[in-house]
Amino acid sequence: MARWCTARRHAGAGRARPSVTARPRVSGRVAVLAAVLVLVTTAALSGATARAAGASAGYGFAGDALRIAGARATEGAEPLEAGSTYRSSLPRNGVLYYRLELDDASDAYVSVTAVPGADGEVTAVDGIRVFVQDADGGSCSVQSATFGAARSPRPVTAWGMREIDPGANRCQEPGTYYVGVERTRPQDSPPDDWGLELTAATEPRPRETGPTRAPETWDSASPEPLSGAPQRRAGGNGFAHATLVGQGVWRDDIRPGETLYYKVPVDWGRQVYATAELAGSADASGYATGALRLALHNPVRGKVDDAAKGYTGRRTTVGLAPLAPVAYPNRYATAGQVGALRFAGEYYVVVHLAAQVADDFGQGPFGLTLRLRLGGTAGAGPDYAGESRPKGLFEVSARDRAAAPVTAAAEDDRAMKAVAVGGIGTGSLLLLALAVWTAVARRRAWDASRRA
Repeated sequence: MARWCTARRHAGAGRARPSVTARPRVSGRVAVLAAVLVLVTTAALSGATARAAGASAGYGFAGDALRIAGARATEGAEPLEAGSTYRSSLPRNGVLYYRLELDDASDAYVSVTAVPGADGEVTAVDGIRVFVQDADGGSCSVQSATFGAARSPRPVTAWGMREIDPGANRCQEPGTYYVGVERTRPQDSPPDDWGLELTAATEPRPRETGPTRAPETWDSASPEPLSGAPQRRAGGNGFAHATLVGQGVWRDDIRPGETLYYKVPVDWGRQVYATAELAGSADASGYATGALRLALHNPVRGKVDDAAKGYTGRRTTVGLAPLAPVAYPNRYATAGQVGALRFAGEYYVVVHLAAQVADDFGQGPFGLTLRLRLGGTAGAGPDYAGESRPKGLFEVSARDRAAAPVTAAAEDDRAMKAVAVGGIGTGSLLLLALAVWTAVARRRAWDASRRA
């Protein structure tokens, strides 16, 4: 049987104006010195983006999603093509089926995001269950996603997979497979249909077989959170509209019942550290269970890990536990948290503020600070025998790295690490910085005198 382990759980801002921090122009030897210090002394270009259109209405479905109807039985199930995104709906009762046509040389992944109505009452154990089975009804994988202790209606995402494993005796043949989707607690679920967003992807096998055991140890110490002034960066309202960010300190506003999506390129060998901080309220009386929720999802939208914390009206911070570096052999881990870190690509950071926060603390908005740090060292990934579908899903290109903005805090952190590696002391660093900016000032003054 293919390996599968459910990942463990931990028990409308307006449009922001982009700001730009100007950088002095230097030339010659001054430019060389400035380049050494640029990570310490400048702030990155900001790019605070606005919510995608329709954010006030809730989840932002992909604009290119194809409409598809789930079947009540495997007979008549419509196909899901790898590389495509679909939109469907899930009734209160019964299982809906979709079809996959798979080869015997690729791993296949399907993600399902269910979007309940904002006004429906949900229970902690309500949510969705996603399973993949072969043509004979044999189980390939099963995973559930529930609303949790906060009982706040929000988008919930579960994923299913078919893995090629020479040691398995099920779900290995090419042919027809089925994806089933149902509610986990239909008897206590709201009566209205839930919107669904489905994606399908395939991952080719490596040309050469590498380690078949997941790393057992890694740096599990939590680093100091990045400090410094946060940079405005409005989160998106869905996976398809997630806001691109890199390492840094980011700020946004969030309202009760709202879910914000960010995406960060994570290369092979890198570790993700993330914390979310909710500002205090003027009325610090009351309590909302599991109010602030932070989650990390992998490039196929599979949940890696999540954490939640209650809110009393005082400043509250929630963080993810230290995670393993991204590595291909992670798929052989028995812990789902590690197994989900099986490929490089764009990872999603998702923040939700429970709807019941409004009962005691008002409609907000509340200030949100997101701190992201990438540890580890980027390395080469597997030599895949073919292309993923969609193409480039499991890689971080140079363009991705260049496009992901970072904050001044992130640049300071990088520079200090570079200094540590190079053996330059803090005092020398400050002297060098002073020399650079003195040279810049003199150069500007000289240019000004010439123009005069």
